[in-house]
Order: sequence, then C-alpha cells, then structure tokens
Amino acid sequence: MNILMHCIYFPPEVGGLESHVFNLCRGLVARGHRVDVVTSRSQPNIPREQFMADIHVSRTWLPGRNPGGWFLHSMCSTPRTTRASVRADVVHAQAIASIPPAWIAGRIRGRPLVTTLHTSHFLRLAGKAQWRPGLRALLRASDHTFATSVEIADVANGLLPGLSTEPVTNGVDTSVFRRCEPSLPPVSGPLLVVPRRLFPKNGVRFFVQAMPEITSEVPGVEAILVGDGPEREALESLSAQLGVADRIRFLGARPNSEIPGILSSAAAAVIPSLMEATSIAALEAMACELPVAASRVGGLPEIVDESVGTLFESGDPADLAKRLVTLLRRADLTAMGCRARERVVTRWSNDLLVERHLEVYRTLRAGERAARP
Repeated sequence: MNILMHCIYFPPEVGGLESHVFNLCRGLVARGHRVDVVTSRSQPNIPREQFMADIHVSRTWLPGRNPGGWFLHSMCSTPRTTRASVRADVVHAQAIASIPPAWIAGRIRGRPLVTTLHTSHFLRLAGKAQWRPGLRALLRASDHTFATSVEIADVANGLLPGLSTEPVTNGVDTSVFRRCEPSLPPVSGPLLVVPRRLFPKNGVRFFVQAMPEITSEVPGVEAILVGDGPEREALESLSAQLGVADRIRFLGARPNSEIPGILSSAAAAVIPSLMEATSIAALEAMACELPVAASRVGGLPEIVDESVGTLFESGDPADLAKRLVTLLRRADLTAMGCRARERVVTRWSNDLLVERHLEVYRTLRAGERAARP
C-alpha cells in the first residue's frame, strides 16, 4: 500500500506530534508499505528532499511558526501534495492545518482522506466561536478521524455531531524505550526527570516552584529538566531565587537515542503540563519502568492513575509537591514502574498503533466505512 502523509512539522523537529507521525511512518515502512511525507522546511539546514528511515520526505516553504505561517504553508504545499498523491492509496492529514492540501489531493485523485487531530491547539480553536464553522467544514472532509485523546475526540464530535471520532493514544516503540543502563551518575536521593520542552503550556515553572517543598521533605532529591525553549533563562533564574539551583539541572534538548538512558537514571518522571493531548513523553517514561506524576489535564488521566503514578492539579505547585512527595515515599515504586511498562506494551505500543491504522486504510481503500473498534 502507498500512504501519503501531510504534517506541518516532522523530525528533526522535536515534539509529540513529530514523534507520533515519525514512529507511525516507520512502522508502516517496516511492514512493507511505501510512505511519502509532505512537511515544512522548518529549519534552513535540512534538505528539501530526503529519505529518513526509508520514508520519502518532501519539505516546502514555512514562512513562520504561527497560525498565519501554518496557513500559508498549508496552501503552498498543495501542489507538492497533489503531485505526491499520484501513487497514493490513502491520504492522511496529521492535524487540522494539514486537511486542506490533503483533501484537495484526495479529491483530485479519488483517494480516501484520514485525519488525526493532535494537540491543544485544536482545542483552543474549537473554543472560539469564529473558528467553529471552518473547523466543521474541515472535519466533514475526512473519511475517518482519529484524535490523540478522548478529550479531543469529544470536542470534535461536539463540533460535528455524527463524526464519531476515534481516540487513539500515541504509540511508543517499546523495543527502544525500555529499562536500560543509566546514563547519568547516581545522586544521594531520588532523581526526578521532567522531559518537557520549556514552553509556558508545559507548566515546568510550577514544578520549579514546587521544588523547595519537595527538597524539604525528601532528603537528597534532585531533578533534571530535559528539553529547551524560550522559558529556560527565566526558569534558571527562578530556581536560583527559590534556592534550589543546586538541585535542578537543565540538560537542554537531547537526541531521542539518549532519552532511554536518561529516563533509566531516574526514580520518577514529572509531567506538569497545563494542557496536553496524550503525552508521548509520559508514555516513554512509563515504557522505561518509571512511575509518572502528571497534571490532571487533557489525556493524561487516560494513561496515568494511582497504580502507575499519581495525578495533581495543574498549575498548583503545592498540590504537585504534596502528591509527588507521597509518591516518592511509597515502598512499591519499582512495582509501579513494572506495571507502567506492562500497560504501555499491552495498550499503547507503536505496533498496535500501526496495525489499527492499517485496518482503517485497508477498509477505506476497499470503499467501505471504517468502524470504530
């Protein structure tokens, strides 16, 4: 089968959407299918055409990392998407901005269109009355719609009754993300890992604000922040003001290949997001046998509960500290980590994600409507 994907961002860009699409494409190729991706040339030093893990990637102009830039990229990538659709059996739009070029290509070639709704950006747009008519039109164009959390699926179904959006959690390559030799030296107490890019929506500021209380209750505890972003300087300054600069290390962005070793060095992972679909960072930590403390927002309660970690109120440093201290004092942290990995392997592995997509693609290619499982 030949599958054409359209997405605004793709590796080497880092993020949950990028990981989801790359791992899905890689899994499809491993099963003998051809995958073409049309995406943006979001960095000046990457080629316009290349093969990545046997995925054919074409990159087009991106004028800006904002709604206007995404819209212009979407429109200007339509000719490339249409040309690439000549050999496609199915066209897949990864996120709402990818629907116009994917829909046009699919209509011209008579190919079915699949859409996946990612991220909190869709939720923000859906909350604005002036965007709802346009979103309804875009959602109506798809032959099958996935969403990366139940929350996103419910919002989409509310916008367009009868849409029957299918929630599908991000997949994790459990052969890569598994417990391995720690790559960081041990510390005197438990090590916390916060695998979050340093953007306001990821709520890392509230974790830093919680650290004084955590350090007063848990001897020797330290934290590492894995990710970069515009808040880094402010967060470094905040950690110094709160007297915890010696307990928090900023590792910056790290390549995917280093993440399992970093995760395997820690006692627990913290996901303090203010908004989230389904956090692939949380799932990767769970796959590496880490209990996860996560904010009670978006799709996080769909993957984290008290058997594999804990949930706290988003934007509340006091509740974060209280819940995390209680978690670290539990005697069964190792068993919790084992349960976390088992949950990912049995429910959210990339293999399962790929198989479900192939079921939908084959059904649509046969001219039938894909039923939800």
